[in-house]
Amino acid sequence: MSLSNTQFDVCIRGAGIVGRSLALMLASQGLRVALVNLHASASAGQGHSDVRAYALNTAAKQLLTDLRCWPEASACTPILKMHIEGDQGGNLEFSAADQGVEALNWMVDVPSLENNLRKASGFQPLIQELAENVAAALTVICEGRASQTRAELGVAFDVKHYDQHALACRIRTQSPHSQVARQWFQNTHGPEILAFLPIGGEASHEWAVVWSLTIARAQALQNVSADAFQLQLQDASQGIAGFVELISERAVWPLQLAKAGRWTGTMPGSGTGKQAASFVLAGDAAHAIHPLAGQGLNVGLADAAKLASVIQAKEFWRPISDLKLLRRYERARQAEVVAMGCVTDGLQTLFAEPSVPVQKLRNWGMSAFNQLSPLKKWMAGEAMKTSRQSTP
Repeated sequence: MSLSNTQFDVCIRGAGIVGRSLALMLASQGLRVALVNLHASASAGQGHSDVRAYALNTAAKQLLTDLRCWPEASACTPILKMHIEGDQGGNLEFSAADQGVEALNWMVDVPSLENNLRKASGFQPLIQELAENVAAALTVICEGRASQTRAELGVAFDVKHYDQHALACRIRTQSPHSQVARQWFQNTHGPEILAFLPIGGEASHEWAVVWSLTIARAQALQNVSADAFQLQLQDASQGIAGFVELISERAVWPLQLAKAGRWTGTMPGSGTGKQAASFVLAGDAAHAIHPLAGQGLNVGLADAAKLASVIQAKEFWRPISDLKLLRRYERARQAEVVAMGCVTDGLQTLFAEPSVPVQKLRNWGMSAFNQLSPLKKWMAGEAMKTSRQSTP
């Protein structure tokens, strides 16, 4: 079936993980979807140089499994433990065994996941991938934090810039990761957060590294020799996994907390009443949070899942462009995004404080919290978004 001459129900601008997942969910409801990929040639060539990896929670795993896009074992590593260390001896540990779950989360290799989603959307006859925007009753903007469409619509994007950049790379270590994710809060060179995230499967020696650093230090570490960088990384990780070998390029980007002023509205020049076309924002086009909690893609996929469920549950007489309908999505998602943003921003601000008394207090609090089993279990459950009621 070709949709070339068909009016689309939904136009999704942005063919990343969130956009493609949403397209598949909406097509499963019988909606005709235009998936706009303005950067098809650029995204196709990332390959092995792509250092991105995401920590996905139980809800995200279930969503992608239902779409039959969950990656193979070598591209999907279950995390059994999470160990966090403060800058003055504080420590905190979560384990899947204590939570009574299969895994705390899963580290997923991005190119593998994107390839699965690309294949799935290519086989779905109600999805047509295009290289230009088209008219539709509903436009969903999934273009990322630098969304051009959002700017053209005049939607404010309130941004808090952190005095930090993130540096990401891939490494191989002397010892295997043993499915333990590690995170260090440090202040030796200013406030830093270093994360070692297991990738490559259960028995692998490879990790995805995300290192939040002062801007000057991030730029310096991006440009030093591989040998010098390896030594810096081995020192910052306290030699926990032995010798460190850099196996990828180093990517650097600025960190921020951001949220769109509104997530829905009417497309300009689209008419009025039932003939009006509407838009909604989802994923990074709607919000951005600090990566320290590893929740960025989880939040974006939750946007897609909620929007799909709101549309599926709509009254039969209500068009999908109805703003009252779309505001149900906006209200539900804004509440969670604001809460997650407050948590990550509060932690970042707390650990950026150089005062010695504050350093001692936060590390004492971290260690004390580690002993409070019921509270720790509740917090871990919130981060994992385990839903025992909906788990098969």
